[in-house]
Amino acid sequence: MNCADDDAVSLHRAQAVRQHLLADFPSSGISTKSCSEQIEQLKTALRDCDAVIVGAGAGLSTSAGFVYTGERFEKNFSDFAAKYGFRDMYSGGFYPFATPEEHWAYWSRYIYVNRYMDAPKPIYDDLLKLVADKDYFVITTNVDHCFQKAGFDKKQPFYTQGDYGLFQCSEPCCQETFDNEAVVREMVARQENMKIPSELLPVCPHCGKPMTMNLRSDDAFVEDEGWHRAAERYADFLRTRKGQKILFLELGVGYNTPVIIKYPFWQMTDKWQQAHYICLNYGQAYAPDEIRDKSVCVNKDIGEVIRRLL
Repeated sequence: MNCADDDAVSLHRAQAVRQHLLADFPSSGISTKSCSEQIEQLKTALRDCDAVIVGAGAGLSTSAGFVYTGERFEKNFSDFAAKYGFRDMYSGGFYPFATPEEHWAYWSRYIYVNRYMDAPKPIYDDLLKLVADKDYFVITTNVDHCFQKAGFDKKQPFYTQGDYGLFQCSEPCCQETFDNEAVVREMVARQENMKIPSELLPVCPHCGKPMTMNLRSDDAFVEDEGWHRAAERYADFLRTRKGQKILFLELGVGYNTPVIIKYPFWQMTDKWQQAHYICLNYGQAYAPDEIRDKSVCVNKDIGEVIRRLL
């Protein structure tokens, strides 16, 4: 995957859309209330709402300990760092490995660490406790599957950007995805000198072309039947709760893909009379002036705030 150019284009588009929307939502809705006052506001909003729509971005998983640098990187990828010179997991994903055996040695370990290992901190478990007795839905740009690992309803999360646990044809010859847990675990167990055995290289069962990750990086991303069913469930949830007291709970969503969660949440909060917006995002919590009176923004660690709400 050649994602560097795609990331630059996505960032440019995000900035353009942000400028366009901020023309309608002009100023920063920054609260001057103390954290304790904000926590009480959050408790009241959660208690009084009819339904909660959770919108989760990378900041939530970061709060749960899914960091791609430092000790966690060194613990799991020190051999790759010594040989290839990159210093974080994200950079390793773009490294031009000389052989597919090396590529999949790295990626299988990356998938295992970020998809099949438990989150270092129980933030997702705490979040489930917070919304379990509510009518809720989850939409997320995260691809680590932490919601379902924590016990969220399997029909709930709409994983808009893919899943580390799925392969797809690199062509792609079909709109189908393939569970990768068994082969990833075998790749991790059998790799030597940062290479997997050639017989483990994943190929499409239909056309024989190499497999790739089911991650949205370009137009080749496969939106399979499961993806479309989840999209329909999300649209139906919004349609059937539109007139209710809706709480849009945004957690760790930045500006890489704001058109998926952040901007729609702002717009629906503005248009729907009984909707309210909560933004938890360490250092980036923000709401436009147009919805300030219907919003609570907390610039604190997400996990810390959720624990205080329990």
